[in-house]
Parts: sequence; structure tokens; C-alpha cells
Amino acid sequence: MYVDRDVVLLITHSGDYFTIDRVAEAVSKRGAQPFRLDTDKFPMTVKIEANFSNSGSNHKLEYGDRSLNTEQVKAVWMRRIWQPDLGKELAPQFQAACSSESLAVLDGFWDSLRGATWVDDLQRISAADNKLRQLRIASEVGLVIPRTIVTNNPQQTREFFGEVKGKMVAKLLRPLSYGMQASSFFMYTSAVKEEDLLDAETLRYCPVVFQEQIPKQLELRAVYVNGNLFVGALDASEYAASTQDWRRGTKEALTWQPYQLPDKVIRCLDAFMARFGLIFGAFDFIKTPSGEYVFLEINPTGEWGMLERDLDYPIASAIASALLSTSPKQNAFT
Repeated sequence: MYVDRDVVLLITHSGDYFTIDRVAEAVSKRGAQPFRLDTDKFPMTVKIEANFSNSGSNHKLEYGDRSLNTEQVKAVWMRRIWQPDLGKELAPQFQAACSSESLAVLDGFWDSLRGATWVDDLQRISAADNKLRQLRIASEVGLVIPRTIVTNNPQQTREFFGEVKGKMVAKLLRPLSYGMQASSFFMYTSAVKEEDLLDAETLRYCPVVFQEQIPKQLELRAVYVNGNLFVGALDASEYAASTQDWRRGTKEALTWQPYQLPDKVIRCLDAFMARFGLIFGAFDFIKTPSGEYVFLEINPTGEWGMLERDLDYPIASAIASALLSTSPKQNAFT
């Protein structure tokens, strides 16, 4: 039996807003059927059924009054995968096991969609999420990167602090929050002061990324979608000089301005994305007062809603086009 492959599966969570709606709207305008999957609603609300036999396999999903068979799915937008919300009725001793098993079932569901176009493939996203690999690849393709150490050695930390003349910041390798607004528990990129080194022995519990503090003229968020680039700039003077992360600024203080990166930097971004085989990525850069562009990181599922909202950039439209393109620009990861 022939099945129309006209569904675009949008993977997110129930607290997501704005960007998910914009992409769904853009997909609909192109004649496809968006299907929102809130991953935190599985298994309590979302139902998944998988059938396997020697004659083949089949996956079905039900969410509210909608259902789909994976054979209907033409493309998948990987926005967010959230931990299952199992409620308060389940005994605490079973929470971890049920959550783990639910995520394992989701992994099998993703595998059933291997014939669809992904923006982006989960393995490519996982590879690109490694910020140390990002720094290596960025340097190899010609981007400028900050001096960086990752260590759980207190003495090495103190020595690096001296080498950069006390201009040092600390950051995480993995995000603790997602979305246009950070959660209450979130570690921003933060300046390290000399008195902070008195607690350096606590590094034995968890290594930390330390980088030289880059002087800022502008902070840039560059959103790359299948060869298209949408760049927003923030004037670093608009918020406190002690603040190292633009996400700390108040909503009123953050005034995004459109920006055009030099061709040389754009070519480096093309090469970077090709190395990871990514269609989408949200880059963070600093432009220094001397005019140098310094790569900080890429988030392969990063936030862009504020750029579309404030600058009227057609990012959702570009994502929809990539999802429904017959030949998105995707390369093998190396």
C-alpha cells in the first residue's frame, strides 16, 4: 500500500514556544504536514508502538488526537529531546529506570526514521556537541579561537591565570538550560577573579573549561542553515563590563542588530559545517576592538528565535526549506 510521505516531525518539548510554531507554519506553507512531538510527554501522554518480525518492522505514534506511522515521515527537525516527565505518583525508586527505558524506546523510534531527511542527524549533533572537538576543528579550518585549558588540576589553573594576566573566564562543556530564557539553575560564562582561586581545590570534583578573556566590541550569534547565514550583533557596551555572557542581560538591554560577517569568516564556517556534516548550527563569536573575529562555540541545536523576532530574519523558512529539500547540503562527519 502506498503511503504519502508528507509529514515533518518536529521533535521538541512541551515548554517550547515561538521557534517551534514558526517552523510548523513554514512547513505548512510548503504543503507538508507538521507533527509536533513533545518528548517530555512520553510515556505518560504520548504512546509509541513498535512491531518487529522477519517480514519487517513498523512504528506507530499517538499524541492527543493525532497519530502517525513512521512511513509517513518525510523529514525530521531535531529541536530538543527532553527527559520524560513521569509525574509524582511513580515511586522515586522507579523513576530512573522508567526514564532510562523510555529514552531507549525513543532511540529505537528515531532509528525507524532513518530514511527521512534530518535537520540534523542525531549522531552528527552528538559529535558536534563536543566543545573540545569544536575548538580543534575551528582552528583547523582557519578560525581564531581563545587560548583554552580544561583541567581538574588546581596548580595548572593558577598558572594559566598568571599566563593570561588574570583575564580568565570559566565555562561548561555541556549546557544546563535550553531555550530563549535560561532556567533558574544555569552556569553562565563567568570571569574568574584571583580570590576565586582560593577554591581551586574543588576542581577535583569536576574539571572546568578555562579560557583567556577576549576583549569585546560586539557579540555575534551567527545562525547557519544549509548554506544561508543570519547574523545578529550585540554591542558589548550595552551591559555591565563584568558580564561575560549576553544571556545575563535584561530583555530591555539586549538590542540585536543585523550584521554581515566578512567573506573569509563565512568560508571558514562553510568548511566547519562540512567537517561536521551539519545543515544547521548557531555560532557564537566575539568581534574584538581591533576587528578580529574569535570563535567561541557552536550549538548544533542552538537558539535563534530572538533573531527572527527582533530582526525579522526568515530562519524558520530556511529550516523548512532544508527539511523539504530533495538534496540538503549534508556531508559525512570526519
